[in-house]
Amino acid sequence: MKLLALESSAKAASCAVFADGELLASAWQAAGLTHSRTLLPMVEDMLRNCGLAAADMDAFAVAAGPGSFTGLRIGVSAVKGLAWGLEKPCIPVSTLEAMAWPLAHLEGNIVCAMDARRQQIYNAVFLAEGGELKRLREDRAISLEEAAADLAELDGPTCLVGDGARLCLDFFPGRGIPCRPAPGHLRLQSAVGVGLAAQRLWPRNAVSAQELTPAYLRLSQAERERLERNG
Repeated sequence: MKLLALESSAKAASCAVFADGELLASAWQAAGLTHSRTLLPMVEDMLRNCGLAAADMDAFAVAAGPGSFTGLRIGVSAVKGLAWGLEKPCIPVSTLEAMAWPLAHLEGNIVCAMDARRQQIYNAVFLAEGGELKRLREDRAISLEEAAADLAELDGPTCLVGDGARLCLDFFPGRGIPCRPAPGHLRLQSAVGVGLAAQRLWPRNAVSAQELTPAYLRLSQAERERLERNG
């Protein structure tokens, strides 16, 4: 099976290609340019360097959320466009689960955190054992205070991953939760994690390009403001 994975949920954009469960190549960039400018050119260069084309893929995977509303739309739209014309299936992957898979070789709790603004994080928790992950908490938008109270119930070492790791590292120890950040090169979201997760979701979670949609977890700022204006 050949799989192309994309990630554009936050500041970094990345892509990766897998063949029969093995990573062939990946590209990652966090230079501050918009993902609409960088993502597809990265894909084209990576595939060309591997002697492959989008038509060679059996499926396309994408970080479907949570994350930046604009970033998610770019990634999902890119995969929909690639898969639709080629009539290939798509595999939507939780951004938070994808963040955890590159750390599955560790033993202990993996706390995935993305900065959701307004003193909130997008969060999920997994237990890493023997190279596999067990989900302990579903994807959620939660305050740092609520997250700390919930995580106090967990035993064992805790590793923080994601662009919200620094927020948690500044907050959790003061609430009696010992934790450490993931190594810098594994801390931010990447398409490698999307591909690792997607291979475990294939084929039961595959959907058509028409069915693929982002999972935002909460309303956008514009939607919240409209609801506030309307009482």
